[in-house]
Amino acid sequence: MITVVGTGTWGTTLAVQLARADRSVRWLARTEGEAAQLRQSGENERFLPGTEIPPDICITSDPHEALEGSNLTLLVVPSEAMRRNVRWIAPGIATDSILVSATKGLETDAGKTMSALIREELPVLAPSRVLALSGPNLAREIARGQPAAAVLAGTDTALTRQAREMLMLPRFRIYTSTDVFGVELGGALKNVMAIVAGICDGLQLGDNAKAALLTRGVAEMTRLGVAMGAQPLTFAGLAGLGDLMATCASRQSRNRHVGEQLAQGKPLDTILSSMTNVAEGVPTTRAAVRLARQLDVELPITELLHEVLFGGITVAQATVELLERAPRDELDSFGFESSARH
Repeated sequence: MITVVGTGTWGTTLAVQLARADRSVRWLARTEGEAAQLRQSGENERFLPGTEIPPDICITSDPHEALEGSNLTLLVVPSEAMRRNVRWIAPGIATDSILVSATKGLETDAGKTMSALIREELPVLAPSRVLALSGPNLAREIARGQPAAAVLAGTDTALTRQAREMLMLPRFRIYTSTDVFGVELGGALKNVMAIVAGICDGLQLGDNAKAALLTRGVAEMTRLGVAMGAQPLTFAGLAGLGDLMATCASRQSRNRHVGEQLAQGKPLDTILSSMTNVAEGVPTTRAAVRLARQLDVELPITELLHEVLFGGITVAQATVELLERAPRDELDSFGFESSARH
C-alpha cells in the first residue's frame, strides 16, 4: 500500500501513475470537500485537468484512513507546508513506515531540507526510513506517459532499493543514491537557477549567456551543497544537472516563468498571485542566501537574484553587477580541488 499526501500537479501525477501500474494507492486530500471533488469529477480540475483518476484510488481527507497499513508514504506538498502536513499525519505513521519526500524546496526560516524537517518532526522514525525523490520530472509529461528518470536517495541501501521497487514504473526509471542532502539540495537549488534562466530568456540575452549563467549556477549549487555535507558529483547527476536542464528549458517550468515575467518588468507579487502552483524557487532563494551567509559560501548569482526578488534592484542592475564581477579560475568554485590548476 502506498499513500500519497498532496493533491497538486506532481502529487496527482504520482497517485494516478502508480494506480495505473496496479499499485494499491490511498490519496490524502487537505479537506473533505477537495476529496469529494476528486472522487466525483474523476479528475483534478484545478491542477491536472484532463487526466482521469483511476476509480480504484482511495481518496480521503482522514489521515488515519490514508495511512492505515501503508508501507510507503509519499509527501508531495509545497516546502512551506511540509512541517504542518507532517504534524498532521504524524499520529498515523508507524515505526516501520518508509517516508519519501518528493518536494523540491527548503524551509525558508531554518533552511532545512525536507528530510531533516521530517526527521525532526518524527523522532520515533529511524533516519534511514526517510528518503528523497528528485530528478528531471516535469509532471505533465509523466502524466501523459512520456518516459522519465529520477533518483531516490536514502542512507540504507537495501531499504532504498525496496522503496525503488515500489515506485518504479515501466516509463519512470528510478536510480538510487546514498546522498540524501545532495539529491534534495540539487532539486531545491535548481529552482533558483530556473528563475535566472527565465530572466535570461525574457531579456533575450541569447543561448551563450544562458549557458554561461547556468554553468556558473551549477558551481554555486555544488559549492553550497558541499558546505552542507553533500557529495559534489551528485550535482552532475539527475537531481542536479539533469533537473536543471529540464526546468530551465521547459515552458512548463513555473520557476522559469517567474523569471521571464520579472524580465518583462512585472512585480513579483503580481506574478505569484496569477499562478496556480507554487514557484518553489522564490522562497528557496531566500533560504539559500541565508544558509550561504551562515556558512560563508559565495553565491553571486543567487545573491543578485535575491536582491531582485526582495531587495528592490532591477533585473537590468543585477545583470550589470554580474558582468562586472572580477574573473577567476573556473574550477575554484566547484567545491573540490583540481590538480589541473597547479
